[in-house]
Amino acid sequence: MRARTIRKAEGLDASRALQAVLYRSAKQDPTRRFHALYDKVARADVLVRAWGEVRANRGAPGVDGTSIEDVEESGVETFLEQIARSLKERTYRPAPLRRVDIPKPGQPGKFRPLSIPTVKDRVVMTAAKIVLQPIFEATFLPVSFGFRPGRSAHDALEAIRTEANRGADWVLDADLQDCFGSLDRRPGVAESGGARGRGGDRSGIGNSPGFSDLPAALQRGPPRSGPGVDGAERVPRGAREVR
Repeated sequence: MRARTIRKAEGLDASRALQAVLYRSAKQDPTRRFHALYDKVARADVLVRAWGEVRANRGAPGVDGTSIEDVEESGVETFLEQIARSLKERTYRPAPLRRVDIPKPGQPGKFRPLSIPTVKDRVVMTAAKIVLQPIFEATFLPVSFGFRPGRSAHDALEAIRTEANRGADWVLDADLQDCFGSLDRRPGVAESGGARGRGGDRSGIGNSPGFSDLPAALQRGPPRSGPGVDGAERVPRGAREVR
């Protein structure tokens, strides 16, 4: 089914109709590999939606010092057109991440590193998420609740309550110590689609041009600001938590 057909039938905007097509295609054929996705990231409707999400999250500027307000003052339309052009011409390169270390609550002397992308890079990341998320979402099991659209910790608690009422009496509570602080980025990228593998590369993305550059983007070292450890061993964490 085409995105245009779904858009008319279900009253969806263009970007959500695209997501519906990708999700249904991935769900119907778990072995399918997608080879033409990069151009979708540069679509005007996808970038406009990505900007809306980034703007709603606010967040701090990256290394270039450009804030959400700066983009609005200089012109959002021009800003998104420049991003689209650089993506289509394959000249887009992510900027280094700005490092900020914030204290860990209840742990004196310990800090949690945040690596903050520029506003432009956050828009591109969000656009990529809009395109990729429905493909990965189709592979997750019903018992997965974390960081999934339309699901929350409350849903997980309700599932636990239901199972307890059915007689289940075992609960396993596990935590990965300093997970984001010590996770190797290369395996993280390699296993990013490993909920239930798709195709030979487990991600289902195949050899979609442009997406092969994502691991390189994650390797860009963050300039430091404040105490902490070498950022080369850490996975970047959000800009939303710093204002």
